[in-house]
Amino acid sequence: MYIGDYLGRRAIYSPDKLAIVDAGKEPPRRFTYRRMNERANRFANWLRSVAGIRKGDRVAILARDGVEHLDCFFACSKLGAVHTALNWRLHWRELAEIVQRTTPAVLIYSDDFRETIAALEAAVQNTQHAIRFYLHIDGDGIPGGLHFETTLQGSPANPVACEDVEAEDIVALIFTGGTTGFPKAAQVSHRMIAWNTLNTVIHDLTHNDIYLNVFPMFHTGGLFVYTLPQVILGGTTILIRQFDPALVLRLIEQERVTVFAGVPTMYQMMTQAPNWAEADLSSLRFCTSGGAPLPVPLVEQYVREKGVRFKQGFGMTEFGPGIFALAPEDAVRKAGSIGRPNFYIDARIVDEDNRLLGPNQVGELVLKGPSICSGYFGDPEATAGLIDEEGWFHTGDLARYDEEWYFYIVDRKKDMFISGGENVYPVEIEKALYEHPAVHMCAVIGVPDPKWGEVGLACVVLKPGATATEEELIAFLQERLARYKVPKRVVFMDHLPISAAGKILKRELHQMFVQQS
Repeated sequence: MYIGDYLGRRAIYSPDKLAIVDAGKEPPRRFTYRRMNERANRFANWLRSVAGIRKGDRVAILARDGVEHLDCFFACSKLGAVHTALNWRLHWRELAEIVQRTTPAVLIYSDDFRETIAALEAAVQNTQHAIRFYLHIDGDGIPGGLHFETTLQGSPANPVACEDVEAEDIVALIFTGGTTGFPKAAQVSHRMIAWNTLNTVIHDLTHNDIYLNVFPMFHTGGLFVYTLPQVILGGTTILIRQFDPALVLRLIEQERVTVFAGVPTMYQMMTQAPNWAEADLSSLRFCTSGGAPLPVPLVEQYVREKGVRFKQGFGMTEFGPGIFALAPEDAVRKAGSIGRPNFYIDARIVDEDNRLLGPNQVGELVLKGPSICSGYFGDPEATAGLIDEEGWFHTGDLARYDEEWYFYIVDRKKDMFISGGENVYPVEIEKALYEHPAVHMCAVIGVPDPKWGEVGLACVVLKPGATATEEELIAFLQERLARYKVPKRVVFMDHLPISAAGKILKRELHQMFVQQS
């Protein structure tokens, strides 16, 4: 195979180098590239000889992060099959619908989702598509299930290859929009992976980096931001079951991590961890932040207290995911920017008629490049609308760029609201709120108003021990923003709803507050 057998190649080039540390296990498990390739071959042999998996078939997994996700992905890549990681935040009824659409023959799961799996099995067993094999990672599993590790070790380790795999073949489905409607399955090809890896290596990685992954493996951030480029380049990746700020700080120090990536809420939470003060982060070459603008006070705190350099960026499931990068030296000078397009990415800002806009004009961000996905699985209508007639992908993000070609996300189209005829961008308000010394986390949404149509509602979590009133925060914003942008209400919360990827779930905030307004 000239493409697709990632571990097979890496096991030739650096068989004894440490590839994966599964720190979510007790004790942590450590795997060289030779052992990872052996595990992938064993599972691929089982999938092919017992489960009957062939090129193009789907293999699903519903589990917290661990080495089993990678066993599944790399076994599928050897067979030309399609790794299908399921979002464990979804209700079992939603998962049942996904199973009906993607028709996997095998489902791997961790024991904390056993009840979900039992309900899912009961729901799909008498439908057109029934899953034939259930493999549990830990615990006792559901009746009739197989133990993943036992199945793996009972299978032969001889090399597996699918020689007709090509660059355009699909290796994974990554689901989008799971918090705002039924998720679409973006099709990730080997071509997409190769170009994203090249863009990532140009900006970020070396052969000797140690990366700690905290993104869920059903998310593009978990599999493709750094994890797979690390494997291709021959670095080491550390996995944990899910984000835990104290554990992250401890592992960075213990494992001498050189690269870490998170979203702003994760970095905020780390500063409140009980071991923040004594944590040694000196091994880090840089941290990457994405998903939302990183507040300047937070950047300054990390620099001042830990000497950490930040790269910032922007990515999305359907494209890249590495699309933009902002160098550490620009973190303060270009605060709020996502940086410039990565090497093999073209980016433009267009108006509603698809006409090109100039510097400092707000419009929709559109992209072009070889790291775009191959449409949506089983959804030809959505696939047809993926790119326009000129080959540009429309992101749905409102953005601008400055005279130096640094781009700024102004807001999501769906998050923007109109108050008294004026466009209001919550990201701008949140940026101002984060300048207040008492604000730990915040999110702004638009709520109905009989006079203005919509007005802002600020949801705020204060730092431990800090105090602030609604009147104080509103006055603080009035000194920094136009009056129509200032929220009419501030509500204080113990915590904000956070996705598995660490992003604030504004949809849930809408559900909490819009009916009350």
